[in-house]
Amino acid sequence: MKLTILGCYAATPRTLTNPTSQVLEIKNRLFLIDCGEGTQVQLRKNKIKFSKINHIFISHLHGDHLYGLIGTISTFSLLGRTTDLHVYGPKGIKELILLQLKLTESWTTYDLFFHELESKESEIIFEDKHVIVKTIPLKHRVYTNGFLFQEKPAERKLNVGAVQDYDIHIAYYQKIKNGGDITLDNGTVIENEKLSFDPVPPMSYAFCSDTVYDENIIPIIENADVLYHESTFLESEAALAQKTLHSTAKEAARIAVKANVKHLVLGHYSTRYDGLERFKEEAEEIFPNVLLGDDGVSFEF
Repeated sequence: MKLTILGCYAATPRTLTNPTSQVLEIKNRLFLIDCGEGTQVQLRKNKIKFSKINHIFISHLHGDHLYGLIGTISTFSLLGRTTDLHVYGPKGIKELILLQLKLTESWTTYDLFFHELESKESEIIFEDKHVIVKTIPLKHRVYTNGFLFQEKPAERKLNVGAVQDYDIHIAYYQKIKNGGDITLDNGTVIENEKLSFDPVPPMSYAFCSDTVYDENIIPIIENADVLYHESTFLESEAALAQKTLHSTAKEAARIAVKANVKHLVLGHYSTRYDGLERFKEEAEEIFPNVLLGDDGVSFEF
């Protein structure tokens, strides 16, 4: 699982920083999460192929998470895209994008599907053979969701030596990979554990965009391998975080501890601060495995 941060700063873009956008690579799939201004340029800088992105997830309709979407959709057409594109986001996102396409007469060369979200409860919004995506309802000034990406359990790995020792026919190999026991011709039952190895444990990634500190998300993200949680402010501005419905680095760390996640990635920093190290220092007072998100940084888990 690979996470590439395209942008992770709050409010307006700057010459050296970009608003929120990131790409998650999981089970050979690329998911674009949020699409602030500059996303296209950042995709190119990080050598991420536009054609491999078939699903875009938008957390909420604030500009620093959205204003790069229409440009990205239009560029896909300029590149001659024919593959379907799916956009998941709050109700209203379809009207917003289609109006821009209509007024600019920039209809896409591919089929564009919108999956508008309204539920305030966690729900499954995407699923295929290998990955499932659920919403994480968040508390912000407008309707907002985070997203939980989960790998589905892989097949068990065949213990070739054991299978050969028991002289088991190849026709039963898939049953073994699926976890089934095997009954020999003499009636002896061979337990699956003797014929196969455990697969690599499935991984999960929780993206928590703009939100005030909210322990209601803990049951949804519990035991996630990686949690990205907004940390707009340092503790010195805790009152401002509460007022604007954002979080501090320490609050993000408290969520990480209570949810028993393995890694915490910080982001969505206010541009009022000179550097990022204090965010890491404050979070590490509570949670040990803290990573600083920053534009162009990639993490492999």
